Amino acid sequence: MHILDIAENSTRAGARHVEIKLREDQERDLLILEINDDGDGMDEVALSKALDPFYTTKKVRRVGLGLPMLAQAAERAGGRLTLSSQPGHGTHLKVTFGLSHLDRQPLGDIAGALVTLIAGNPAIDFTYRHQGRNGVFELNTAALKKELEDVPINHIEVLKFIRQNINEGLQEIASAA
Repeated sequence: MHILDIAENSTRAGARHVEIKLREDQERDLLILEINDDGDGMDEVALSKALDPFYTTKKVRRVGLGLPMLAQAAERAGGRLTLSSQPGHGTHLKVTFGLSHLDRQPLGDIAGALVTLIAGNPAIDFTYRHQGRNGVFELNTAALKKELEDVPINHIEVLKFIRQNINEGLQEIASAA
């Protein structure tokens, strides 16, 4: 859910491309999540408040729990969150977790999160790259859109294919979900 929440922040910030990278580093016992976007970015004031749960730019609720909860989850699992951003240049988020740490939350339904993002944001290009124990799985919606030609990427049959492709790819690389 953290990935979905943070990537949705990117879409609301006007991103045209969102890159999500997960790396399972067995040697250093780290799970590393990076999310990069080409959205509006944040100025120094917004960036300094981004981890405050009582700060949000959303109009529908008065608290912004996504980043603070992700930072707390990382710290509980022996990791940390870093955030950098510049107006007009997008945002870069990097979160580390202890891969084998007892308090690390499971990755959950990665395929479901990605399909939700794609279905709700068909005009945005998403790249998902996951490096697991046995290789790398990558999904690039820009390339997929070219292959689909006139079929919308959020067509139900396409979304079913994407979900199946992600699940099979993650099994092949033996993800530590």
